[in-house]
Amino acid sequence: MSESVTGAASPAEQNRPETGWRSRLRAFYHGSEALQGYTLLSPTLLVMLFSMCAPFALMVLMSFWTQIGYEFDTAATLKNYDKVFSEPVYTKLLVRSLLISASCTFATVIISYPMAYYVAFHVHRRKMIWIILMTLPFWTSYLLRIFTWKVILGFNGVINSGLIGMGLIDKPLEFLLYNPTAVVITLTHAWAAFAILPIYVSLEKIDRSLLEAATDLGDGPMARFLRVTLPLSLPGVIAATVLIFVPTVGDYVTPALVGGPDGVMLANLIQAHFGIINNWPGGSALAIVMMGIVGLIAMTYIWLTRFAVRNIE
Repeated sequence: MSESVTGAASPAEQNRPETGWRSRLRAFYHGSEALQGYTLLSPTLLVMLFSMCAPFALMVLMSFWTQIGYEFDTAATLKNYDKVFSEPVYTKLLVRSLLISASCTFATVIISYPMAYYVAFHVHRRKMIWIILMTLPFWTSYLLRIFTWKVILGFNGVINSGLIGMGLIDKPLEFLLYNPTAVVITLTHAWAAFAILPIYVSLEKIDRSLLEAATDLGDGPMARFLRVTLPLSLPGVIAATVLIFVPTVGDYVTPALVGGPDGVMLANLIQAHFGIINNWPGGSALAIVMMGIVGLIAMTYIWLTRFAVRNIE
């Protein structure tokens, strides 16, 4: 029986070049590196879609609802957003959150830069050991570190006990804990490692011949730092700043444990809306407004810093 009768393709038919939409699609796929990359990332993208994008979309939708007891009125309304922008307490907590986060970001970068600079320029052997030692305290639980600062700054904590033991004070200092300063100190320590690493990478990538050229042209250590090292390390500083500022605005654990009434941030109120207040649509509106403002600030900061870097270069 012939191949045409049995349905099997002849060798000529097998070697015939493929035509039609399938061949064009296959050629487009193999010719597009971006499409191949997205195909490889598809499992991760699907996980992100269902674990992040879907809950966010649900939160946006819920922000237009109204909670009545334990049920939702799904009729669209802007009452939640109107309340967010009309109630002074929300504006006050948002401003406080931004100021605390900005102070924490500034303090963290100022403290982390010298540490990263020393390891990048003055440690020539076993740099990995130095990096591990700098990040070793951050291997412990985040809550454990917060409670440690609570012990250090507390009424009968390490600082007060030490000062009383040395006879410098007669009674414990009450301003060390349960205030915005305590929140800034705790957050600065908690996020220091996330600033050290990007700044270190940026400093490590600087071509040392540029520093030698600046020295040959008569620049001293300070002028060399301001004209060469600092501008070239700004990408790491920018990355560290954004990496710290964005999540610390939404931190509610640290203010709840060491902030007290004066250290409460907007995230604490959002958490209360989803908890004891039992107003999920109101909490969703608060969260979306905060995310929009923080995102706008972060994008503006990135644009301004990039513009400044281009002018410096």
